[in-house]
Amino acid sequence: MLLLVLLVLGSCQRKLTPTATNNPATTATPINPEIKVENIDFRYLTAKGKAQVDMPSLKQTVNINVRMRKDSIIWMSLGLAGFEGVRARITRDSIQIMNKLQREYYAGNFAYLKQQFNVEVTFEQLQALLLGNYLPAPAGVTPTVVTEGPQQRVEYAQSGLLLKQLIELSRQRVKELTVTDPNSQNSYMVNYTDFQALAGTQQQFAYSTLVQVKQGSGASTLSINYRNVDLDKERLSFPFSVPSGYTRKK
Repeated sequence: MLLLVLLVLGSCQRKLTPTATNNPATTATPINPEIKVENIDFRYLTAKGKAQVDMPSLKQTVNINVRMRKDSIIWMSLGLAGFEGVRARITRDSIQIMNKLQREYYAGNFAYLKQQFNVEVTFEQLQALLLGNYLPAPAGVTPTVVTEGPQQRVEYAQSGLLLKQLIELSRQRVKELTVTDPNSQNSYMVNYTDFQALAGTQQQFAYSTLVQVKQGSGASTLSINYRNVDLDKERLSFPFSVPSGYTRKK
């Protein structure tokens, strides 16, 4: 899933992901109490489903398996017909991606992502994108908050980009995130739908996510549809080991 997300986001020539203004490992920006939103809270999360990417250079549907330890580890496996093709393990300071089909692996950090995929992103932003969580404005930035009937619109500028998040007030969950470059009008939009209460909780999780990237006259999409999502059902492991004979991709 990580590679699919990066392939879509990386299709934009100019970065369309706001950069962090502080150290994410030690500082968390609190949510403005005026903003009526609830983020998914958990210790361990598992999710299984399918992801479909539609780009000029790639059209593919894969099975996905996601595991998370909140604010610590994101682990993903992608495969077809019961065969694992790609595995990834992401922490705050490391990124490991293994491509079993090509017998290659990548190892680096979030700076490595910027270099390899032209995507500038933090661990918190990637985690929020996958969960459908609200992205707070950076320290020192006051967002514009407007209530429009059944939804709340929150906008702020960051790193020369305009971020807009629409919150469905009945669920207090983000239903849409839009990031726009005012100069080029390049943008990406994330829509969260099919909200369902997770077993044993009142937390509403979006079982369907659609990412749309617009660059000039071109467009790319990534759709993710989960069938099973569990919180804190068991203590999870995050295995990752590279077999001998694999080539490290530069």
